[in-house]
Amino acid sequence: MTGILILEQSLNGLQFGLMLFLLAAGLTLVFGIMDMINLAHGSLYMIGAYLIATVAAASGSFWVGLAGGIAGTAVIGVLLELTVLRRLYQRDHLAQVLGTFALLLMSNEAVRMVWGSQPLSLNPPASLAGPVELLPGFLYPAYRLFIIAVGLAVAGLLYLLVTHTRVGMQVRAGASNREMTLAMGINVRHLFTAVFALGAALCAVAGGMLGPLLAVQVGMGESILILAFVVIVIGGIGSIRGALLGALLVGVADTAGRTLIPLVLGNLLGPEAASNAGPALASILIYVLMAAVLFWKPQGLFPAHG
Repeated sequence: MTGILILEQSLNGLQFGLMLFLLAAGLTLVFGIMDMINLAHGSLYMIGAYLIATVAAASGSFWVGLAGGIAGTAVIGVLLELTVLRRLYQRDHLAQVLGTFALLLMSNEAVRMVWGSQPLSLNPPASLAGPVELLPGFLYPAYRLFIIAVGLAVAGLLYLLVTHTRVGMQVRAGASNREMTLAMGINVRHLFTAVFALGAALCAVAGGMLGPLLAVQVGMGESILILAFVVIVIGGIGSIRGALLGALLVGVADTAGRTLIPLVLGNLLGPEAASNAGPALASILIYVLMAAVLFWKPQGLFPAHG
């Protein structure tokens, strides 16, 4: 029974970690290349989930909703970059934090005005609604396996894009040495816009994948944005490889901690202590992990220049 529980929580951690990677990948590229702290990144995750839920409800198809929501969020990301964020690139980090935090608050209110305060429902496709028997007696939701497959596929495609294409070479150069990239004559404005569109699309993928598991509601981007920043700090700013490893570490630590810590405390101190202290300790665990990584490797596990 314990082995089944560990396997189930490992798969849950892998699934959550891969979704965190989709958020963190765009965020770390924006941070690494543009040297910009974008607190509005979580708003794109929220907007993507709302667009996907809306298009899926109107069309009656989860797949049409997913495609339409991703495309719509990428367009919104491009418009946001061209009209507002481009003006913040040359400002200091304090101005960027204040400006993008204002965008986050305005996005929440805009979503509330358009869709209302009640959460939207986003149902997984009927073909993925049931469980799959992975081992004798061990059933696991098919939709969660689908999320893992999508996360691995996107991670693989992103790796190929960043390491085996000309655009990827420019992205890596920008993340490693922005000044030299400018000196080489690369059209940095177009590169910034393309990276931001890619980051927005990845946010929408994460929003669409997690929408059926979590509530599609106003403010859903804030909590997961904090985790995404933890991921890029652990992995190393500007590093796709670091974002993947950091996301998997955070995903497994968060999921396993929320399950195993209450169980351990329940056995040692009783059920009341487990119910009171367990969730708090589980929430602290990922920040302890971040502090430990920063203590030993202040630049993160895989900094972009490494």
